[in-house]
Amino acid sequence: MSVETRALTGSALTQALPDLARLRIEVFRAFPYLYEGSEDYEQGYVRAYAESRDALVVAALDGSRIVGAATAAPMEDHAAEFAAPFEARGLRLPDILYFGESVLLPEYRGRGLGHAFFDAREAHARALGRPLCAFCAVIRPPDHPARPEGYRPHDAFWGKRGYVPEEGLVAEYSWRDIGAAGESAKPMQFWLRATPAA
Repeated sequence: MSVETRALTGSALTQALPDLARLRIEVFRAFPYLYEGSEDYEQGYVRAYAESRDALVVAALDGSRIVGAATAAPMEDHAAEFAAPFEARGLRLPDILYFGESVLLPEYRGRGLGHAFFDAREAHARALGRPLCAFCAVIRPPDHPARPEGYRPHDAFWGKRGYVPEEGLVAEYSWRDIGAAGESAKPMQFWLRATPAA
C-alpha cells in the first residue's frame, strides 16, 4: 500500500472534514482516549477548522481514500479550554500553532506518517510566523482498567521530535468514555517546542 500525505487548506480542507470526523470516532475509541464519539458532536467540532482561515489538515491518502489525518490551527481559533492554561501563564495565543488530533488507521502505522504529520504542521507554523508549536494528550493513570497489555504511549516519539511536557500546563476537556452515562472532564497535558527552523 502506497500512502502519500497532502497538506490541505481552504475548500480542500473543508471537503476532508467528514473523513476527519470519521477517523476521530474510530481511532479515538481505543485507549487512552476511550472516546464514545457521535456524528452530531463531530460535525460541530470539525467545523472550527473550516472557520479558521489559517487551519491546516494533513491528510494521509491511500489512493483517494483518507486513512489518516493531522490538524493544526491558531490557538486563538481552537477550543477555549485549550487556550486558558496559556493565557493563565501570560503566553500570547498569536505566538502558538496548536496541533489538534493526529489519527491514523492501525494498519497504516509504522510507515513514518507520524513524522510526515509533524513535518507538515511545523512547516505551517513557520509559514505563519508562529514561534511555538503545542499539542496536548490525555493523562490516564498507569493502572487504568482499560489499559491494554503492552501499551506504549507516544512520549518517546514526541521527545525525539523535540517536544517536552510543560509542567503544570494542563487543560481539562470533557467527552464521554465508552460505556459511560455522560461526559467527564479529563486532564490534558501540553507538550511544547519552539518552531524548528527549516
